[in-house]
Amino acid sequence: MADRLLQGVGVLVTRPRIQAHELVNAIEAQGGHAFCFPVIEIAPLDKNSVDGKAATLERPDIVIFVSRNAVEYGIQYTNGGLIAVIGPATASAVRAAGRVVDIQPASGFDSEHLLSEDALRDVAGKRVRIIRGTSGRELLADELTARGALVDYLSVYERRQPKPGPETLAELEAQWRQGHINVVTVMSVQSLINLIDMLPAWCGQQLELTPLVTPAGRVLKEVLDRYPASRPILAPGPAADDMVKTIIALQSTDSGIAP
Repeated sequence: MADRLLQGVGVLVTRPRIQAHELVNAIEAQGGHAFCFPVIEIAPLDKNSVDGKAATLERPDIVIFVSRNAVEYGIQYTNGGLIAVIGPATASAVRAAGRVVDIQPASGFDSEHLLSEDALRDVAGKRVRIIRGTSGRELLADELTARGALVDYLSVYERRQPKPGPETLAELEAQWRQGHINVVTVMSVQSLINLIDMLPAWCGQQLELTPLVTPAGRVLKEVLDRYPASRPILAPGPAADDMVKTIIALQSTDSGIAP
């Protein structure tokens, strides 16, 4: 069909498998082929441990969810606080859980944009609970503390680096060598670091030569720092449609991306 604009294009999708279906479906709806190679696994922390930690925290005025995973495993820990989210995907998860989003960036989908919201400017004396994984950027906590907030973390999940078997790695390399992987998608700096660590040596070399699409400016910088000759492209957002439209736009460049 003429409107299947990714016909013949193979895209490496590195999102956690359970979160990859929207992007996979959007790629395949345009005639492309999605190769799933998760570089992060999400696992909930022991609920009794999280309950115990939450019980020691004071009631929050504002609760910040940093991701959809934070909402999935931590929506029950708002304790009446206003709900703030990092971006549209997280907001959708909150609404799907039957809750109301009180604070959301007017544009963008990162900590910097959330911190620019008026509701988070005057927070002196307010208690802010950040619900997240076991690690992450400290920018939100550092800046809110500087503004006078009392910040608590509540970790509800952890990110793990998968350990694909030799058959999976061999198949990935075979597909790449045969010209079937034409674009790589990466959503976060941690995803990029894991990807580089997990790829077979030959595929790692090809990463510098293969167009990489990301919604995150921090990933763009990290890629260029590591691979000055690479071709990273910034998508306008992390939604599947934004990513796919960016991949399609590559088709109009001089070199294109199809084999």
